[in-house]
Amino acid sequence: MAQKFVYFFGNGQAEGRADMKNLLGGKGANLAEMTSIGLPVPPGFTISTDVCTEFYKNDRQYPASLAAEVSANLQRIEELMGRKFGDPANPLLVSVRSGARASMPGMMDTVLNLGLNDTTVQGIIAQSGDERFAYDAYRRFVQMYSDVVMGMRKESLDHLLDMKKEERGVHLDTDLTAADWKDLVAAFKAKVKEELGQVFPEDPKEQLWGAIGAVFGSWMNQRAITYRKLNNIPADWGTAVNVQSMVYGNMGNDCATGVAFTRDPSTGENYFFGEFLVNAQGEDVVAGIRTPQPINRVKDKDGKLPSMEEVLPECYKQLAQIRDILEKHYKDMQDIEFTIEMGKLYMLQTRTGKRTAPAAIKIAVDMVREGLIDEKTAVKRVVPSQLDQLLHPSLDPKAEKKVIAKGLPASPGAVSGEVVFSADEAEAEAKFGKKVILVRIETSPEDIHGMHAAQGILTARGGMTSHAAVVARGMGKCCVAGCGDIKVDYNAESFVARGGVVVKKGDIITLDGSCGEVMQGAVPTVAPALTGDFAQLMIWVDKFRTMKVRTNADTPHDSKVAREFGAEGIGLCRTEHMFFDAERIAAVREMILSEELEGREKALAKILPMQKGDFLGIFREMKGLPVTIRLLDPPLHEFLPQDEGDIENLSKTMKVPVNALKHKVEFLHEFNPMLGHRGCRLGITFPEIYDMQVRAIMEAACELVKNEGFSIVPEIMIPLIATVKELQILRQNAVAICEEVIAQYGVKVEYLIGTMIELPRAALTADEIAVEADFFSFGTNDLTQTTFGLSRDDAGKFLPFYVDNGVLPEDPFVSLDQNGVGQLVKMGCEKGRATRPNIKLGICGEHGGDPESVIFCHKIGLDYVSCSPFRVPIARLAAAHAALA
Repeated sequence: MAQKFVYFFGNGQAEGRADMKNLLGGKGANLAEMTSIGLPVPPGFTISTDVCTEFYKNDRQYPASLAAEVSANLQRIEELMGRKFGDPANPLLVSVRSGARASMPGMMDTVLNLGLNDTTVQGIIAQSGDERFAYDAYRRFVQMYSDVVMGMRKESLDHLLDMKKEERGVHLDTDLTAADWKDLVAAFKAKVKEELGQVFPEDPKEQLWGAIGAVFGSWMNQRAITYRKLNNIPADWGTAVNVQSMVYGNMGNDCATGVAFTRDPSTGENYFFGEFLVNAQGEDVVAGIRTPQPINRVKDKDGKLPSMEEVLPECYKQLAQIRDILEKHYKDMQDIEFTIEMGKLYMLQTRTGKRTAPAAIKIAVDMVREGLIDEKTAVKRVVPSQLDQLLHPSLDPKAEKKVIAKGLPASPGAVSGEVVFSADEAEAEAKFGKKVILVRIETSPEDIHGMHAAQGILTARGGMTSHAAVVARGMGKCCVAGCGDIKVDYNAESFVARGGVVVKKGDIITLDGSCGEVMQGAVPTVAPALTGDFAQLMIWVDKFRTMKVRTNADTPHDSKVAREFGAEGIGLCRTEHMFFDAERIAAVREMILSEELEGREKALAKILPMQKGDFLGIFREMKGLPVTIRLLDPPLHEFLPQDEGDIENLSKTMKVPVNALKHKVEFLHEFNPMLGHRGCRLGITFPEIYDMQVRAIMEAACELVKNEGFSIVPEIMIPLIATVKELQILRQNAVAICEEVIAQYGVKVEYLIGTMIELPRAALTADEIAVEADFFSFGTNDLTQTTFGLSRDDAGKFLPFYVDNGVLPEDPFVSLDQNGVGQLVKMGCEKGRATRPNIKLGICGEHGGDPESVIFCHKIGLDYVSCSPFRVPIARLAAAHAALA
């Protein structure tokens, strides 16, 4: 039996189901599902993602049996609709839309009103009795088809439309007459021939196959590729194509089209949220050409525009019922598209709605309370990486601010940055580390790369369901949309706001995506407070996860912040950061410049009480929780000045001749310091440095046990071990100091001595090293560098190229290379446990906050991950996902 490529839906029956997204794409699977549960869906068929795979595998050729399947299914639509595709008297028109298994709003192509030509348009006039509607549909088709299928510049036809409106003295498309649209169809087609040297196709079958090819082709357009990279969507998934009978929202005032979310996608509030336009087609709502109207009265705060509830009350009532049906059926917030044709409601799409992190949490928690889902499902519903949004700052309520414009609060957050007016500029400036705000009249899918690079997005047009709003929410970017207070002039690279305030390229503005305000200059922000629904979700998260989450923190303040975010201890306290403190750098330099042991010990004696003070503060903040302290890691030259002027200043301060200082700097200079005299190598050649640090740690611990009744188990970590002999020597030294201090204070304090596994040799010989180690902490930043032979500081010059061109799937410093570095970590765990079954195992590189890396760490059986304080909630949630997987 030949492989089936086409799946029909219509008249309450469907060949597909919601769980067939891999084959039918999200749109096709859900159109089939809505049809099956009795919702009003125009009939159609879905060409499967298998065809997309074949299309690219076979040099853009279709499977031999596809044409016959498409023809047979088109005939089924004709029979249900009582119309015939290409028939001059009673024509059937169709839409052709993409539909990947993962939602990619606006990234691929759509063609509406397909099947129109100079003959069939007369049949549409006869069917509808409305010449204006027929020619409006025809000109839309020519505009879309010439752009999507023929590759013509969209602006060329838009310009002709603008000229027609100017000539007629009108502002809105709806003010143009049948004669105007008829003139424009002819003008559009002439322009197509002039620019492309091709005649616009009249044959409906040629049009259909052109559109199908364009949708499959759009899977590999630049904006779709960029979106897939940003959202980790594999290129080999492919897209499906949906061919569906047209229903018309632009036949008059009893017609409409709209987009809605079953709950507010920005806040998660449980009310029906959406926008619609009377006498319009679907693209009008998201394109920002006309200002859309709210679907219900509840949130129409200013009352300027009548709601659908008032304009089309019966249709609104039916739509509200469908909203309830869909939420109960899918048990999740849905993003829906609908059209009303002559008072009859049709559903064109439902998909799981994209939402901000606050909305994701509120919806998940509310749905548990409503009995729609259980706690496990709620935890799995929130994507770990989304939590990053929650940690975005908000504007300081006490700060002064000059509001120059107000738009729609499309995506929350508060950001400041320099104004740029194009996506390319945003990307270019961001590469140089600049924070920019992308300002557009309206965004389009082509702007995706600039939206990703910008801190925030401001648009003059568009509503809460516009492209800018939907994409910004999905990215977690702050966005103010539909800001009618600003007039953007791309040529002048400026916009004019309220009161004539002119903002030019490079000027700094602040956006508040939570209330829609635009402010002049930078406005201070405050850190987020995480309470309420977030706290409830995290209680469930901690209930299901089995792996601990610690933090990387070097100060009492960072420790406090991390503990508030739920850290269960410190996995990495970097002591070198303490050495750079202004009050102690002089003593550190004195120690480095001393040629004799006595001089070094004298300098270290000055540092000891300072280090002890650091540890006292950190231990107090982490009371009752484990703290892993890494002994000095970087090479000594990092603590000395390199600049001529700085060397001269230090010479005066320390009363050391400039030449002697220069000689020392040159002597300590290394060609490859990452692989040089650092870590345990320093501890072996200058044992007095590590002795001082161990003493400071143990004195702080003993003092708190003796004076404040603490229960502390300090974990002393020795970095960059390559051989067991190195650890054996340094462990003996550390144990001697620990026992001396414990005896001195007359208290009992347990302590652990372990190492960082950050060299491939350490992972390969972990069974030997475990003899001397109470714990391993995998330093995956350096382990990645030494495994790949990459310098993290220099790899930025070519790693983006590697990722963009598929040489590497991801930046290995961002997400753990599971097949290479990950295998060394796994091997280190297995070998370490073979020698010492109860050895404590963790990871302390920045990978500890990357969700995919956290899931890998759970799989290989680590006891904990450690990450920066603000990524602790992300790691906790990822650990819960791993446990529930």
